Amino acid sequence: MGASSVKKKTKSSRAKHEEPVTQTKEQIKAELKRRGLKTSGNKIELLQRLESCSSPSMSGVSRRSKSDPQVNGSTKHKMAMDREELKKERASLVLWRHPLRTLYYATLEMAHFLKSSLQRMLHHRVLMTMVFLLTAAIAFVINVQGPHQKVIEPFLKNIWWCVYWLGLGVLSSVGLGTGLHTFLLYLGPYIASVTLAAYECQSLDFPQPPYPDEIICPDQPNLHWDASASVWSAVLAIMAKVRLEAFMWGAGTALGELPPYFMARAARLSGGADDDDDEDDELRNLEELQRKQLNHEDMVSQKLVTKYLST
Repeated sequence: MGASSVKKKTKSSRAKHEEPVTQTKEQIKAELKRRGLKTSGNKIELLQRLESCSSPSMSGVSRRSKSDPQVNGSTKHKMAMDREELKKERASLVLWRHPLRTLYYATLEMAHFLKSSLQRMLHHRVLMTMVFLLTAAIAFVINVQGPHQKVIEPFLKNIWWCVYWLGLGVLSSVGLGTGLHTFLLYLGPYIASVTLAAYECQSLDFPQPPYPDEIICPDQPNLHWDASASVWSAVLAIMAKVRLEAFMWGAGTALGELPPYFMARAARLSGGADDDDDEDDELRNLEELQRKQLNHEDMVSQKLVTKYLST
């Protein structure tokens, strides 16, 4: 009795394996279509696809894949709702609406920034030690009196002069909400005053005090200044006279673009990722729609080919 049952089982299993072989290509395609699988390829590929799908592991995967869209859809919907709620909460977190909460979060952010900065400084102890020693040496050289002050004082004066124009360039770029353009207020009048002084004094050897002090003509005329020279040579000489101020102001305008960049970067890292996720979801939905449309076109073409071959 046991042997006969074993024989029946082996015959039934062999019949199951041999059944797809006896089927036609169209029948195999119909079976694959019913199971939601691809129907392209020759008969051997279709048989292999059908046999792999008939295995228990693949059937479990197919069952899970059928149930996954509902689970994934609900999860995505919940995540989208959470992102939208957080986005609204961040938008309402401003100083004039929630001053205490805004100051609280700002204090936490500053504490976190100071803590992370201290950790980075401790991580680079050798570099920070070298910077500290160099700063201490420079402060010592500046404050100690001696003959070297004849070199230090003009050097510091030029440094502060460069910092002055650099700061004006930064203010011109940042603006602080006032539309402050320091070229029209400072650099333009300074270049105009230097140009007028050059033609009045017939020289470029006058001292260069910080604006808006008056420019004093030198007592001795400049032998290198030729009043009969061409206009372009005079313009180039004046440009060389004000090139340091112009370059420092331009560098300041470039540096002034960095704070808005870092603010936008921080906003993107904190809340802008939601917009990226929304765009990714829209892109996925569009790709899914295109894929369904292509599958529908393939099915229609296969039906037409099948109908043509059957006739």
